[in-house]
Amino acid sequence: MRRLMLFRHAKTEADAPSGKDFDRRLDDRGRGDAALMGGWLNSHPPHPDMVCVSTAMRTRQTWDLISAAMPSNKPTVEHVEELYGAGLEEILAVIRDAAVQDPRRLMLVGHNPGLHEMALGLIKDGDYDGRKALSDNLPTGSVAIIDFAIDSWNDIAFRSGTLVTFASPKLLKGIGQ
Repeated sequence: MRRLMLFRHAKTEADAPSGKDFDRRLDDRGRGDAALMGGWLNSHPPHPDMVCVSTAMRTRQTWDLISAAMPSNKPTVEHVEELYGAGLEEILAVIRDAAVQDPRRLMLVGHNPGLHEMALGLIKDGDYDGRKALSDNLPTGSVAIIDFAIDSWNDIAFRSGTLVTFASPKLLKGIGQ
């Protein structure tokens, strides 16, 4: 059994001082949402064994805040350039590359539209309300947690995952913790 957590970076500023999308930083809401989601993840184990983070500023900041809210969790962390602007093929390659370290629970911290498309492509069944919420968007600061009945990340395939849960800052603020 393997668990994949697809986490989209939190809310960002409209433009970076440098003018480059890659350099955009989290805004105040994004910093609060990332910390909120980190706290939620901390209270909903199991936690990731390995985290692959896009090298963009906003994803690194998102992971730093999530990680700070999960002090007892010390996963292997890799900063992966290929996750910035990644499509399905690049994301699938990053997941399969994780087979080398063989984590049972893998988290990707990245961007839309790639993460949203990947979630939609991987999920076969599971949490009905979560699948419905995911059908339109993977909002900033949200996570899709998907389980697979596989022994290696090399065996991951589209339409083979079970959505365990979908969580977003908006949902957590609406229902409380």
